[in-house]
Amino acid sequence: MDKRHLEENVFKTLMVAATLITVSALGFIMFTVFIKGLPALSLDMITKTPQGGYYIGKEGGILNAILGSIEIGIGATALALAVSLPVVFYLHIYRKKRSIFSKAVRFFLDVLWGVPSIVYGAFGFTAMMFLGLRASLAAGIFTVALLIMPIMARSIDEAMRMIPFELNESCLALGSTRWEMATRVISRQALPGILTAVLISFGRGIGDAASVLFTAGFTDSLPSSLFKPAATLPLAIFFQLGTPFPEVRQRGYASALVLTVLILVISILARLLSKKFVRNIVK
Repeated sequence: MDKRHLEENVFKTLMVAATLITVSALGFIMFTVFIKGLPALSLDMITKTPQGGYYIGKEGGILNAILGSIEIGIGATALALAVSLPVVFYLHIYRKKRSIFSKAVRFFLDVLWGVPSIVYGAFGFTAMMFLGLRASLAAGIFTVALLIMPIMARSIDEAMRMIPFELNESCLALGSTRWEMATRVISRQALPGILTAVLISFGRGIGDAASVLFTAGFTDSLPSSLFKPAATLPLAIFFQLGTPFPEVRQRGYASALVLTVLILVISILARLLSKKFVRNIVK
């Protein structure tokens, strides 16, 4: 066997091993959450709010945390999209893709992507203290939006970079303005990537605990106002797993199962929507 075939076999083995490790880790996590959480999962748990003493083993459920996570996820995703989409359109339509400015913006987005979520939580808490605000649903939405904005922007950016440059030139040659090109042509071509970025960012937002720990607070009540505290599933899981009561810890695994299923549904939905709209793409 010559050197080239030896190198190919070595790297092929490494890739197969890495794939097996990744799939095995995912399978082990799903198996653990399913086995430990399913026995404690019930209709009451997902349709009722915590009653007095829920975290010491009494009756109630996590409906407040489910709704709180969904509301924070939707609000943060909408806010992040309102910022990310214009930024990416500006980079691709009004600036050269490889200009110094574009490279700098992408670099800073990459840096923001790598910042730990607890840092965003600390920043959100500092901003709340400066403005004299208390922990609330609005503060949680704002902080989570900051967390997922670079993720969404870079994902949409990569989707738009796959669009043939000749398509832009064709639009301009036909007399279209840059705004018309962006809204009628480029956005349609990038729609599958935009939808995927939005759903992935939403899943990231509802699954984060550190960014909402100091900003959204926690409450046993249903979220009723932007300016009142809101519960989230990650914090509900954290509080339940931290108790000394075995039945409450088992509920924590059930809550983790609910969150895992939500994220799994979002991932599947992202795949289906991408396949649905991919026929509009010019290759």
